Amino acid sequence: MTDQPDRDQARDPQDLERLLIDRQWAGDIEGMVALFEPDAVIDTGAAELTRGHEAIRAFAASWRKFQRGEQRPAAINGDLALTSTRLADGSITSEVARRQADGTWLWVIDRYSVVW
Repeated sequence: MTDQPDRDQARDPQDLERLLIDRQWAGDIEGMVALFEPDAVIDTGAAELTRGHEAIRAFAASWRKFQRGEQRPAAINGDLALTSTRLADGSITSEVARRQADGTWLWVIDRYSVVW
């Protein structure tokens, strides 16, 4: 987000998970939302996807506190990256990030758990 110049940006797709957790624990919902592209989608397991910054912002307030997990190395292909983390409870997250014009990375798709 350009209105928060002092906020760290993801220079590598692996940075996104750390920044999300740090911002959540700091209560920085706007900072969490800023890690997603404006039209990003989150698959929370609900019937419909959470789509766009407004919906992500509303949903972010209800997120449980995230814990750090074991991140897999990002699979990068050009301007796209697949990131994933195994959480302490054994669940695995899966996300797609896209490199932005300024070289930073934002998530465009986030799936909370690939276990169903």
